[in-house]
Amino acid sequence: MKQSRNGRNAQTRYGANDAGVSNSRARQRALAIGIADGRREGDPLAELKELLRTAGVAAAGEMLQQRPAPDPNRYFGRGKLSELKAAIAATGANLIACDDELAPRQERGLEAALDVPVIDRTAVILDIFADHAHSAEGKLQVELAQLEYNMARMRGLWTHLDRLDGGIGTRAPTRGPGETQIETDRRLARDRIAALRRRLTQLERNRGVMRARRERASLPRVALAGYTNAGKSTLLNAITGAEVGVGGRLFHTLDPTTRSFALSGRGCLLTDTVGFIEKLPHQLVEAFKATLEETVLADLVLQVVDVAAPEERRLADMRAVDEVLEEIGAGGKPRLLVLNKADLLAEDERSEALLRHPGAVLVSALSGEGVGELRERVEAAFEDTLAEVELLVPHAEGSRLHELHEVAGDLERTERSDGVLVRAKVPVAELYRFEDLEVAADPG
Repeated sequence: MKQSRNGRNAQTRYGANDAGVSNSRARQRALAIGIADGRREGDPLAELKELLRTAGVAAAGEMLQQRPAPDPNRYFGRGKLSELKAAIAATGANLIACDDELAPRQERGLEAALDVPVIDRTAVILDIFADHAHSAEGKLQVELAQLEYNMARMRGLWTHLDRLDGGIGTRAPTRGPGETQIETDRRLARDRIAALRRRLTQLERNRGVMRARRERASLPRVALAGYTNAGKSTLLNAITGAEVGVGGRLFHTLDPTTRSFALSGRGCLLTDTVGFIEKLPHQLVEAFKATLEETVLADLVLQVVDVAAPEERRLADMRAVDEVLEEIGAGGKPRLLVLNKADLLAEDERSEALLRHPGAVLVSALSGEGVGELRERVEAAFEDTLAEVELLVPHAEGSRLHELHEVAGDLERTERSDGVLVRAKVPVAELYRFEDLEVAADPG
C-alpha cells in the first residue's frame, strides 16, 4: 500500500494535523518511553505518540527497553535510566510519557532518577477526555475517573511535613500536619467520588426512562464501535443525514450520540459512542460504563475499521476493539464489520481488503460510497426478527394504523368495506399488540 494513499494523505483528508500541536502546550516536549516485549508488531509507541499529539504535547523523542516486564520500582532498569537521562539532555525534553499505566512507586522512582515530571498513558488519556467532554454527564465521568486515578497518588505529596519534632520525652514524632493533610485530602476525594457516583446514577436512571420509551416503540438499535478516529461520527452522519461534529483527533466523540434513520419506512436508532484504543485503562471503562452501555444494549454492532491503515495497525485496532467489547459484555452481540475510508484505496487494494475480511462492507463515510449497501445489510440483519402478518384495521380504529406504521414501517394497504386490510412485517416481540385485529372474509 502506497504512502500517498494510506499515510499522510489519509490524515490530511480526515482532518488530522501531522505537524501541529496546540499553542497552549507547545512548550511541553515529551520523550515517549515503553517496554518492548516482542508481542506487539510495528511501532510499539505509535499510539502513545498519537495520544500526545492529540493532547497538544510535542514528541521530543522515544526510547524502548527490551525486557519481559517493567521494573517494579523505576519501570526501566538502572542502566537504561542512564541512557534515558542522556536522551533527555540531548532532546531538550521536559516531560517523560510512559506507554503503560505506572504504579505510584514507579512514577516516584522515575521522577527521582530523572528530575523531570513523569506521566503515564492514563494521565494523557484523562487530559484528552477532560478537553473533549462537553455534556454534563461526560464532564462528571471524566472527573470521577480523574479522582479515582489520583487517589492512589496522594501519598508522598506531603512528605516534607512528615518528620516534625515529637513531644517532650517521645521517641517517635507525633502525628504532624503532613499526615493530617493527606487524610483530609483523601476524605474530600472520597466524598466527591461518592457524590459523583450518586449524580451519575441519577442520570443513568433518566437515560433508562428514555431508553424504555424507545423500547416500547420497538425501534431496532444499532451501535457504532471501533478504534478511535476510524470515522464513526462521519459514518453516523452519512447513514442518518445528521450533522454531528467530526474531527481527526483521538476521542473526538466522548458523549453518546443517537440519531434515527429509516429502513423501508421503519424507524431505527444509530448510536455513536466513545472510541476504543489499545490498553484502554480499566478505570476509564468503569467511569464510562454508562456511555458504553449503549453498545451493550444494541441489537447490532457495526464495528468500524480504518481500512486505509497499514495492515498490522488495522489488525491491532480490531484486537483492541474485541477486547473492550468483551470487557463490557458486548462480545457476543451480532456484529457487522464495516471497512471505512475506502476512498483512500486503489481498486486492487479494495479487492484485497474484502478478501482478507469476507462478509465485511466496504464504505467511504466521506463520499457516501457503499452506504446504501450498508443500509441494506443492516436491514437484512433484522429480517429474522420480523414476522409477515395480515391484519384488518376497522375504520373506527384508524389510530391503530399509525401504531402499526411505527413498528412495521411501510404498509401494504387494501381498502375494504369493513376496514383496511394491512400486510406488513411486524417485530415478533410486538405481535401481541395486534392480536385483536383478526382477518375475516370481506363482507362486501
